[in-house]
Amino acid sequence: MVPPQDMPSPDPLNGEENAQHEFESQPVEIPIETEPEKPAAAQEEEPLQARLLRLQADFENFRKRMDREKKDWIAFANERLILELLPVMDHFELGLEDGVKNDAPQAMLDGFRLVYQQLRAALEKTGVEIISAEGAVFDPHLHEATTTLPSDTIPEGHVVAQIRRGYKLGDKLLRAAQVVVSSGPAAQ
Repeated sequence: MVPPQDMPSPDPLNGEENAQHEFESQPVEIPIETEPEKPAAAQEEEPLQARLLRLQADFENFRKRMDREKKDWIAFANERLILELLPVMDHFELGLEDGVKNDAPQAMLDGFRLVYQQLRAALEKTGVEIISAEGAVFDPHLHEATTTLPSDTIPEGHVVAQIRRGYKLGDKLLRAAQVVVSSGPAAQ
């Protein structure tokens, strides 16, 4: 029997060469690092994880939007209440001025001043600011000009007198101040 050509014949005298030849004829497998196959359950988890993250982000956005809307509603409600109280402030101021002009009893004037100051302090706590107008440069964003008046002492475009106070709530104008604006020196 003839040994096949591709198979090395065993040679008891030369054991080393035989081992070398056997090593060369067998293919060497080099392990290639690849990602291990994920089990089916792990593959199904990936879309679920992505959905969970999207839902968490959507919920966080919803919560922030609700907080913003809640603050807006509170500000809107405060604004409406404050707008209802501004005429009360005007009447207190007019009452105090009239009481001083007509020599009202001091105890009554002190009581009116106390209530007026408390109302004003309560409005200031909510963020209401009084717009100062007299002597200021006329600003159409803050002032409402009711008329113009010539003045030798107040330059043109400045407020001569304030007819009604103006108020702001933060950066928002609640009510413009009604003012008389100087038209400059009277024409000769």
